[in-house]
Amino acid sequence: MAGGTGSRLHPLTLITNKHLLPIYDRPMVTYSIEALVNAGVTEMMVVTGGTHAGEFLRLLGNGHDWGIDRLQYGYQERPGGIAEALGLAERFVDGDKVVVMLADNIVERSLRPSVENFETQKKGARILLHRVDDPAHLRHLGVPELDDGGRRVTRIVEKPEAAPSTYAVTGIYFYDHTVFDVIPHLQPSGRGELEITDVNNHFVEEGTMEFDVLDGFWGDAGESIDAYYEVNDFVRANPVNKDF
Repeated sequence: MAGGTGSRLHPLTLITNKHLLPIYDRPMVTYSIEALVNAGVTEMMVVTGGTHAGEFLRLLGNGHDWGIDRLQYGYQERPGGIAEALGLAERFVDGDKVVVMLADNIVERSLRPSVENFETQKKGARILLHRVDDPAHLRHLGVPELDDGGRRVTRIVEKPEAAPSTYAVTGIYFYDHTVFDVIPHLQPSGRGELEITDVNNHFVEEGTMEFDVLDGFWGDAGESIDAYYEVNDFVRANPVNKDF
């Protein structure tokens, strides 16, 4: 997912899509592609929008140079939310399971264990969580509420004033084909978008939501200018998408 207006990174995003901004020595979007390819996901659809969509084709081409076997592109005509963008991939997914990764997410450790976990999961959805100890930071994120044993997600709350746990929901989601039955029934949020949290809470209420905790560094480079430079600093000094 490489759409959106990138308003939190203005004025950098006045001249390009935020996912094409550099992280250390290459465009941001290539890190999520590398993470997915290293995890064994080699059929991809890049969903973008706005006036810079053609630059993704110029960068990625047919995807072969980046380890992608089959690459398609989707265009979101307006900023309608992550769930709406996912809906554009229905024919590409074609009844299979799908992993959704927001292209401003940078991870230190491999996603392969979670991909393998979801391959064996019979149905439903799976999200990746990351421990965040700063309560002020959690107020800007999606936060899961867990049961007493800490084994099940009972609810996901967006930007809570009082966080129900010390975990954040990262921008990496796994769904079975039924997600495309959920999206048409969503109601737009107050900002006029179809929210991925509503999709996730559907699977929570259905009792088919699982999760993994992502170890190592996780950063959302699109969260703010400060977060963008924090991710840059980490990637400059450390390897990412590691297999260990």
